[in-house]
Amino acid sequence: MLGPAEESDGTVLLDEALADTVRRTGASAGGVYLLDEAEQMLSLAVLCGVPAEVASPWRRVPVAAVVPVSDAVREDRLVWVGSQEDMARFYPRAAATLPYRFALAAAPLNGGTRHRGALLLLWPASHPGRATPRQRGHITSSALRIARVLDSTRVTAAPPDQPRIIPVDATRLHATPPAQAAADFAERLPGGALALDLEGRITFLSDSAASLLGRGADQLLGTRPWQSLPWLDDPLFEDRYRTAVISREPVTITAVNPPGTRLDFRLYPDASGISVRITPSRAQGDTRPPVAPASEPDGASRPPAPAGRLHQLIHLAAALAEAVGVRDVVGLIADQVLPAFGADGLVLSAADAGRLKITGHHGYDPRVIERLDGLPLDTGLTPAGQALASGVPSFFASPAALADVYPEAPQISGKQAWAFLPLIISGRPVGCCILTYDTPHTFTADERAVLTSLAGLIAQALDRARLYDAKHDLAHSLQQALLPRRLPSLAGLEVAARYLPASHGLDVGGDFYDLIRLGDSTAAAVIGDVQGHNIAAAALMGQVRTAVHSHATGGASPGEVLSRTNRVLADLEPDLLVSCLYAHLDLARRQVTLASAGHVPPLLHHPGHPARVLDIEPGPLLGIGVDLPYPVTTLPLPAGSTLALYTDGLVEVPGTDLDETTAQLAHHLADPGGQSLDHLIDRLIHRTWPTGRHTDDIAVLLLKAAGRPARSATSGLPTTRPVPHGQCRQREG
Repeated sequence: MLGPAEESDGTVLLDEALADTVRRTGASAGGVYLLDEAEQMLSLAVLCGVPAEVASPWRRVPVAAVVPVSDAVREDRLVWVGSQEDMARFYPRAAATLPYRFALAAAPLNGGTRHRGALLLLWPASHPGRATPRQRGHITSSALRIARVLDSTRVTAAPPDQPRIIPVDATRLHATPPAQAAADFAERLPGGALALDLEGRITFLSDSAASLLGRGADQLLGTRPWQSLPWLDDPLFEDRYRTAVISREPVTITAVNPPGTRLDFRLYPDASGISVRITPSRAQGDTRPPVAPASEPDGASRPPAPAGRLHQLIHLAAALAEAVGVRDVVGLIADQVLPAFGADGLVLSAADAGRLKITGHHGYDPRVIERLDGLPLDTGLTPAGQALASGVPSFFASPAALADVYPEAPQISGKQAWAFLPLIISGRPVGCCILTYDTPHTFTADERAVLTSLAGLIAQALDRARLYDAKHDLAHSLQQALLPRRLPSLAGLEVAARYLPASHGLDVGGDFYDLIRLGDSTAAAVIGDVQGHNIAAAALMGQVRTAVHSHATGGASPGEVLSRTNRVLADLEPDLLVSCLYAHLDLARRQVTLASAGHVPPLLHHPGHPARVLDIEPGPLLGIGVDLPYPVTTLPLPAGSTLALYTDGLVEVPGTDLDETTAQLAHHLADPGGQSLDHLIDRLIHRTWPTGRHTDDIAVLLLKAAGRPARSATSGLPTTRPVPHGQCRQREG
């Protein structure tokens, strides 16, 4: 168990290591993400150089997300983004949230035994767009050094509520107030002068600046200008401040101090903060001053400024646009929407046959969900029905406020505040999103406006996700119907098979496999991949399986089976090509004969020897209309040997070398660790696709030669029985 002192020492060392890395690499900002392996989530633990509000949309990032830190961990590589154009090209969602000029690097934190997280570094716009090999090496070595700190101090990966904000230079925490000479110098300058730290707080202002702003130093020091000066509470001002912090480039903005004094603010940033010069504006024309927000009760937490909300909404809109299935939508709301609004619970319901069917939830007891699931659309038990019928959101700041209208509702969940957001598309109700709080919560006008806008985005995402799931289920069912439901068992042969559809996309794939019993000790194993992902590919896959099965049971040799199937497809003129691998297993002679129609090479492991990728001379793809022979290769198959047939979706990983990936797969085949063939398939798939987000269909067929074929006591024939698909294995009697 980690002691408090040990954990405290660990965080100090981690903070020092990050600050030292930022200084050594010349970066303007940096952060450390810690990996929660159980949830496959990256959590921002410590940050320096930029305010926490800028990083709030990225506080928790799924490993599967398409963002630099996730790519660095998932692909185990240094990710470099040298410009805003590169960010927009490779990470459009991140670019929409961070429309600033800067360079970025993300590197995995590889500990001694496991991945620990990721290092994130930012440079100002003046930094070159390309990183030199020396700089890349420096970033990589810094990431290794931070990983060693995490290993040696055993810093926990529990996600913090908020990242720790540390200075790049710790000595600045103890800096003395500016000398009187510096203050006199600022007073002599024309106009006013003030200084902001990187969090946006005013750390110094001259008397002339206070006069121009219309507030005394005692009212302004330690505050953010857009919070202490209502006429600066404008998204444009905060956005220009963010631009200065991230890009480290000077920016200018003009604002109106009521009743009509126009002021120019020139912001000059560096690594220590921002110097601001304020002068009366010479610009002509009228500028409408922003409307001051409603004041908050004493002690109430002030919501994020409008610019922060605007960036949050852009970020969430982009994220919801990328959500695919209903589970993705629910997960995104739980991971990003709830923290953004300080909520603790979520119930997402979809309108289905006159009822509200709960499609996802977070922060609720399952028994409560059972009671709420399936309520009629016009339910009077909770405000969900009324919100959906009227299309108007409902907000309740306390149990008493909700109980006044719906007496039973607060008793169901025990929550203390609620936001009921109807999900409407073109006047059609599609569901209801309920955000809940464990403590009373006052919804400001700003929060209500943003949540109402967000409900429309969630409605679009939910409706799209439900359609996707329905089509995906239909496609998957059709695919499973075209694959063999059961594979025959053969004494002396263990078999396991697996088919996985692509993790994205709705269309039916063309991957297939089969095992054909030819005799008491002979069988044919076949695997193939039809070009394309559509109904035509699925139909052709069924025709190929039928043709191969017919020719195999007719006694044709492996080469003849492929030649005859090729002629059948040429007659059909399908306009699609098929790769196929055919293996004839002779368990009595302990040998296998293979023929390939342009398929990826199989793997073979003999006991006591390294597994290898078989070098099989391929013939032409099926369906090209060329009548060419298919070469055959015969190899020994002693007891204990494992033959692995698979489709290219298992090994074709973007950004990796195909030969290297296949060789690594062979290495894992040779080390089954006493596991069953089904578990071995899981290991092989996880090796190349650890997050499960494979980009293509995957089919795998494993065959292991056991001892002598078992004979029936009465007939002397091998004992056979059908084995369900996915559990195809039988050990020797």
